[in-house]
Amino acid sequence: MGAHVSRTDFEWVYTEEPHASRRKIILEKYPQIKKLFGYDPMFKWIVTMMVVIQLLSLPIVQHLSWPALLLMAYCFGGVINHSLMLAIHEIAHNLAFGHNRPMANRLFGFFANLPLGIPMSISFKKYHLEHHRYQGDEVIDTDLPTLLEAKLFCTTAGKLVWLFLQPLFYTIRPLVVRPKSPTPMEFINLVIQLFFDACIVKLFGWKVLLYLILGGLMAMGVHPVAGHFVAEHYMFRKGFETYSYYGPLNWITFNVGYHNEHHDFPAVPGSRLPEVKRIAPEFYDDLPQHNSWSKVLYDFVFDPEVGPYARIKRKHHGLKS
Repeated sequence: MGAHVSRTDFEWVYTEEPHASRRKIILEKYPQIKKLFGYDPMFKWIVTMMVVIQLLSLPIVQHLSWPALLLMAYCFGGVINHSLMLAIHEIAHNLAFGHNRPMANRLFGFFANLPLGIPMSISFKKYHLEHHRYQGDEVIDTDLPTLLEAKLFCTTAGKLVWLFLQPLFYTIRPLVVRPKSPTPMEFINLVIQLFFDACIVKLFGWKVLLYLILGGLMAMGVHPVAGHFVAEHYMFRKGFETYSYYGPLNWITFNVGYHNEHHDFPAVPGSRLPEVKRIAPEFYDDLPQHNSWSKVLYDFVFDPEVGPYARIKRKHHGLKS
């Protein structure tokens, strides 16, 4: 099974998450960053183009052999679908049409969700905003791996398996750790997605629907673009819980690599996050950062000091019922 991880517990801290306080300090020094708040008017057209490209590829996919289909899903369709997942991340922050048009953002989220095959846009928003506000909270932040995950996947081989199963954990973990009743918008998301999926099956067959779903799942596991899942918050340097990456994969992931900047200023669209760093470099240049998401995955598997335990956690101090 390979080397066992050196950690036997999460990194427990008693400080507040760092981003709110840093945001206040940065804005006191650079109030002009507030001008970056809002939404990128080009975003909706970029997302629409990606959805159209994915749909135009389906007649080609329909006639591929299974090996060719899986290769195309990993190298092409899955990359687009992963990018669409990160578009849904932007939409969760109301960065498609702005905070004063919440319904337009939700409806566009349904549209961006279509090629993924699985409804997620509303459910993602419900949990993701809590991840920002309560980063590291052992109960509320469902981005944190569970104790069971950390105990089961604590060897080199186990961590590799954990990466392959990452899509499953991201789907199941919130339902187990912090279950919430479905909202009407989630049911609408489900109905729209099922209708779209039925149309895909009717027009192109089940193989094409599987292409869309499998591509997204593969690109969330052992895949270069999936490196950001580990790179963002797993503790590669003791005491640091958020890491940025400034490499070329940001071009196809709406700059999600600028993750310190994003958590400091979630109201700034991804296209403007590099400007945040340019304005306030002294707050970011000296923070630990990643140079390669592929190397992040390699180090996660083979470095015994890194693994599911390598996350900063905070005790939950909610009111007892």
